[in-house]
Formats: sequence, structure tokens, C-alpha cells
Amino acid sequence: MLKLTLTFSAFYLAAVGIGLMFFPLEFGVGAVPADASPQLIALIRLLGGPFLGIATLNWLSRKQEPFALRHVLLANLIGFGAVALNDLWGVASGEAREIAKIFLVIHWLFAGAFAFMMRTKRQSVHQ
Repeated sequence: MLKLTLTFSAFYLAAVGIGLMFFPLEFGVGAVPADASPQLIALIRLLGGPFLGIATLNWLSRKQEPFALRHVLLANLIGFGAVALNDLWGVASGEAREIAKIFLVIHWLFAGAFAFMMRTKRQSVHQ
């Protein structure tokens, strides 16, 4: 499950990063105005870089020994957990786009998977 989650999250994060960098208006449809300023477009593109970096980290970590990955798992748990909470806030308040309901499920599933793996890895170390 560890390798699979790291692999899927790498592809997902890479897709988001590429979407932000190369298709900012399409990626932000419904949230970014069609006549967005060049500065806003530049900011959206800027956000794609860290997604690509984390995607690379997850991809390169997928074959590592589980005991060596606790920091990678924690970083993913915090990242996906924070985004899932933001999705929840937006959906519950009605401020988010309709598609946020789908992203909410995806982000909660990733956060849950990383939390489960952290717990599993911690228990296997202590046994």
C-alpha cells in the first residue's frame, strides 16, 4: 500500500503542478476570471512548482524502506490534511467551486492513507 500511495500521489501532485503551471485559467475555471491579470496568472503558475517538487519526492521515495519514510509520510499527511480541511471549509460554507466536493474526497483519502501508513510504520518499529 505504501508504494502504491506514494506512486498515485506523485502522479496526482504532478498533474496538479502541471495544470497550475501550464493551464492556469483552465485549472482555475470558476475561480479565476477569464480576464485575470498577468500577475494573478504568474502567482497561480508559481504554485505549481512545489507540487512538482513533492511529486518528485514521492516518486523517488516509493521504493525506500518504510522505516526511512516517516518524514515523507508526515509531510504528505500535513499537506493533504491541510488541503482537505480547506476543501471542507469551502464546501461547508458554500464558498468553494462545485468540483471542490470531488477534491475533498480525494484529499481526505490521501490524508487517511498517509495517516494509516504512519501509524502502521510506527507500530512495526515498536514491535
